[in-house]
Amino acid sequence: MNEHLQLVREFHSAYSIPQAEFGQPEPLADMRIIAREALLMEEGSELFNAFKRGEMADILAGLVNLGYAALTGVALQGADVEEADASRKHDRLVIAIVRSLSDKINQCSSGKSTDYSALYRMCEQLARDFLNADFDKGFRVVHDSRMAALEEHPHPSRHFKTPDLSDCLFE
Repeated sequence: MNEHLQLVREFHSAYSIPQAEFGQPEPLADMRIIAREALLMEEGSELFNAFKRGEMADILAGLVNLGYAALTGVALQGADVEEADASRKHDRLVIAIVRSLSDKINQCSSGKSTDYSALYRMCEQLARDFLNADFDKGFRVVHDSRMAALEEHPHPSRHFKTPDLSDCLFE
């Protein structure tokens, strides 16, 4: 099982969010697909605003949060993250990246774990190749922050405060 997916599944268990048994994939119901798409659009909007501001740590936070939300779609189905072609290079123009991300978010309306996986993999690759950042470290920091919030707020909040990820950027 993908390490980040395992963390998302841990989060769901801690907050008692129902998810299919791992390895026994179940399709998502229409209303769950709609809820996932709404969350992806919110996270995408936050990411696009970070691009507009030009703050690298905020862009990394946006990529991590969007990747986390994409993995939620995989976790709820009980599927595993599918590999993607890691050799794909993205145009370094921000508008091209935003278009590609928008397309990937839109494709997730299919409810298929392959589309959620592709969005997650794109976030991971952009963090590494476009930002020169440690996506894995950023993902763990965000996850740990969300788990710590469990002590303060026993019900999941859609708007977790994302910690500063400046330490996850390489020089």
